[in-house]
Amino acid sequence: MKRKFRLTRSTDFQRVRRLGKSYAHPLIVLIALPNETDRFRCGIAASRSIGNAVHRNRTKRQIRAALHPLLETIQPGWDMLLIARRPIVGATTRQIHEAIASLLRRSRLLQEVNVN
Repeated sequence: MKRKFRLTRSTDFQRVRRLGKSYAHPLIVLIALPNETDRFRCGIAASRSIGNAVHRNRTKRQIRAALHPLLETIQPGWDMLLIARRPIVGATTRQIHEAIASLLRRSRLLQEVNVN
C-alpha cells in the first residue's frame, strides 16, 4: 500500500482508536473515523497476542494483500484502523479478504460500483 494511503504516525493511530467507531469480526476489528482529506488512509496493527515478530509481520502482509483489491472501492475521506485478532493466524488470505469486505460493508465504507 502506498504511503499516501497509510496511517503512519502514532498520534493518528491513537486518534482513530480513541474517537472512531469500531466494527468487530472474529478475525479483525475495524475502527473508522472521518478525516479532512479527499482520500482514505489505513493503518494495520497486530499485537503480541498474535505471536512473535515473524507471525505479526506475516499477518500484516496478509491483511495488506487482502485489502489491495478493495482499495478502489473504499470511500474517500476516512481514516481506518485494522486490528488483527488471535484467530487470524490460522486463516487464509481469502478468509481475511472476506472478513475485511464484510466489515467495510457493515461500516458503509464501500462505494457502490456501477457496472453499466
